[in-house]
Amino acid sequence: MKTIKKSLPFIGLSSFALLASPLVAAEMNMSDMDHSSMDMSNMNHSGMDMTDDMADMDHGDMDMSGMQGSEPPADARSPDYSNGVGYGEFGKPVMMGSLPTWGISVDDLGYQFEDDQINFEIEGWYGDDSSRLRLRTEGHAATKDDKEIDSLSSLAYWQPLGVFWNGEAGAAYNTENDKSALMAGIVGTAPYFIETDARAYVYTDGQVQLDLGAEYEWRLDQHWVLIPEAGLTVFSKDDTDNNITKGFNELEAEVRLTYEMLSRQLSPYVGFSYETALGNARDLRRQKNEDVDTSSVTAGVKFWF
Repeated sequence: MKTIKKSLPFIGLSSFALLASPLVAAEMNMSDMDHSSMDMSNMNHSGMDMTDDMADMDHGDMDMSGMQGSEPPADARSPDYSNGVGYGEFGKPVMMGSLPTWGISVDDLGYQFEDDQINFEIEGWYGDDSSRLRLRTEGHAATKDDKEIDSLSSLAYWQPLGVFWNGEAGAAYNTENDKSALMAGIVGTAPYFIETDARAYVYTDGQVQLDLGAEYEWRLDQHWVLIPEAGLTVFSKDDTDNNITKGFNELEAEVRLTYEMLSRQLSPYVGFSYETALGNARDLRRQKNEDVDTSSVTAGVKFWF
């Protein structure tokens, strides 16, 4: 240590600390201490036995009713969780999904220039997300001659069948053949977001009509939407009085270019429609001097509220 003290003026403080640390540590080295001479075998731990003391404790006087999981006091909370505070003028709150509501959707209200007629497809409903009562009508109205209206209307009960599909069943009436029918159908979204519907009508005379439809909304931007759609009609037996033959009868296709406005609730459109008879229905129409294929430019509007 004397040598270090003499050299202290010639070295920095940090260098001294580096030199002094191993020396100090060497002097404080306790690795050579012999702990074997410390005999702890004679220590008595029996005085630390608390078994008898715990056994003598009386737990009967301990009130544990306030612990979680036990029954709360009768006045802890009111049954409606208001704690005595009124709900005011708006009343007790409820979940929005459980409230019945209503809506009207006009998917098509347009004019066909070639056929000189107005096409319509209107639907209204009342209910909630689990069940609804639905009223639907579709068809066309002639704007010349006798101004005849042909429509297929139905009143049905609607209920979800899964995430993407809904089922409906009810009664229907067809003004074209003046007959009533029982109706059942499935409506939903197929893969690739294709809106699909399939409805079967069983008429009082045993005739069965199957309507199949598909529609896709191709969004071009925030307002312009191109909508191609197609519909197919099938019958179970012949009915020459109403231009119906067994099997595939009619195919309808239309393309509409719509412009959405007013929060997408109103959409004027222009389009092109095509209709053709299928199978034996083509021969039946020729025999009655009726058009087998028709096409027309269309214009109209669709909206909902």
